[in-house]
Amino acid sequence: MKGIPVLRSLYTAATGMEAQQLRMDVIANNLANTGTTGFKRQRAEFEDLLSETIHGAEAPDPRGGTAPAALQVGLGVRTGSTVRNFGQGELLTTGNALDLAIEGDGFFRVQRPDGSLAYTRAGNFRVDAAGRLVTARGEVVDPEITFPPETTRVTVDADGTVRAQVAGREAPQELGRLELCTFPNPGGLEAAGGNLLLQTAASGEAVDARPGEQGAGTLAQGFLEGANVKAVEEMIDMIATQRAYELNSRVVQTADQMLQRLTSLR
Repeated sequence: MKGIPVLRSLYTAATGMEAQQLRMDVIANNLANTGTTGFKRQRAEFEDLLSETIHGAEAPDPRGGTAPAALQVGLGVRTGSTVRNFGQGELLTTGNALDLAIEGDGFFRVQRPDGSLAYTRAGNFRVDAAGRLVTARGEVVDPEITFPPETTRVTVDADGTVRAQVAGREAPQELGRLELCTFPNPGGLEAAGGNLLLQTAASGEAVDARPGEQGAGTLAQGFLEGANVKAVEEMIDMIATQRAYELNSRVVQTADQMLQRLTSLR
C-alpha cells in the first residue's frame, strides 16, 4: 500500500506533461499564423482534475478527536478549453480597393459551396468570373455584390455602401451594402479552416447589422486586419510552458526512483 502515493504522482505528473504539450501546440499554431489575415490568437485554459478524498472534514466534537480539515490529494490537470482572443489586429495598408478591414466587432458573412453560411474577419476579397465579390477561396460574400463588367473603380464606404464607377457613366453606381454579423458569444464559434468560423449553439444566433450600427464595427477600404498575435508574448509563454514540462518530467523521474527504492526493499 505504501507504493500507491508514488504511483499517483506518476500519473499526476503525466497529466501535467500532456497539458503543457497541448499548450505548446496552441502556441505553435499562434506563431504559425502571425501572417494570416484576420487570425485571432488562442489560449489554452486548464482545470484541475477531481481530487481523491482520503478522509473528509468532520463537524466539531466537544470531546475532540475530529478532523477539522479534509485530506485530499489532487489527481492532476486537464485542458478545459481553448479561448480565442477577438481583440483588434493591426490594420495593414494595401491600397487594394477590394481589401476591407473591420474596425471593431463583427464578421463578414460568406456562403460556402455547399450553401452553408460561414463567418470571417479576413477581408482580402476578389471578383470572380461572374463579377461577384468573393473571398480568396471563392466563397461568395453575403449579401451578394455583383460588379458590372465595365467597372473601372470601386469605393466602399465605412458604412458598407459599395459603389462602382462604370465606363461611360459620370455618376458612380451603387451596387449594394455589405453587412456584418455579431454574436452574443463569439468565443463559441467553431473554426473551420480557411479563415472561416461556423455558428454553433454556444455562439448564439448571428445578429445582422450595418457597419457602424448595433455594436458592429466600421469598414476601412484599402486595409487588411493582421493577426493579433504578439510574437514576444508567445515566446514568453513558450518558455514558461517548456519549464513547466521539464518540472513535470522531473516529477516522473523522481517518482520512478522512489518506486525503484521501494521495490528493492527486502
